[in-house]
Amino acid sequence: MFHMFVLFCLCWRCPTDVFGDSVSVMEGDSLTLNTDLTEIPEDEDILWKYGAEKSFIAQISKAAGIFSTSDVPDERFRDRLKLDDQTGSLTITNIRTEHTGVYQLLISGAKRSSKTFSVSVYAHLPTPYITRDCSSSSSSSNCSLVCSSVLNVCDATLSWYKGISVLSSISVCDLSISRSLPLEVEYQDKNTYSCVLNNPISNQTTHLDINTLCHTCSVPPVSVSLIVLISAGSLMIVAGFWIFWICREHRKTDSEGKNNCF
Repeated sequence: MFHMFVLFCLCWRCPTDVFGDSVSVMEGDSLTLNTDLTEIPEDEDILWKYGAEKSFIAQISKAAGIFSTSDVPDERFRDRLKLDDQTGSLTITNIRTEHTGVYQLLISGAKRSSKTFSVSVYAHLPTPYITRDCSSSSSSSNCSLVCSSVLNVCDATLSWYKGISVLSSISVCDLSISRSLPLEVEYQDKNTYSCVLNNPISNQTTHLDINTLCHTCSVPPVSVSLIVLISAGSLMIVAGFWIFWICREHRKTDSEGKNNCF
């Protein structure tokens, strides 16, 4: 193992400078990882690696006439890597969340250096939505609300705000049953409330309109069933009285009591 390391050092002249950059981008953007070179010297080689496996994804060697990009085994970089032939900078086009990870730049030659980029790619966030929850309320003077999101990822947080203060929040990936966050306010509450879905680089906000959402709830299904039963019962009573009246009239006309209904 030691001899292999020595051989690598001889070939690459062991980079002595190590720098690290953290980069955050939105999914769908193009990201350029810069070498900070204005031009690649004839005696210098550039190598780009990706991930924990340090897979080779790009290489430039002017002396050997090498200028190429290559994909990793799962082909996540297919048609996405662009290499600047003047500076050696690497661009990832239409970047996706699966491109999150560590990228390493190795420069050998007169100027020896190594640089790492820790890249985080975030999905676009949908706008959260607020609905009235008619099934629960601690008081007749209170309005129960629920803020929900259709996105279920661990790098996003769903929160209720009162003004600029956070009332409650939860990481969306923790909402395995229902991706929602409850809130109870008074009907006459004049404060400003909003539901926010955010990640480290973006957010989406929905403001609460109490006057619009906190109105009387519609009749729940159980009450509708009860109304139907009452209506059916009333009809049966009316039908019973009608049959009784017919039978009584028939009895009056039957002087001999024959064919009496009772």
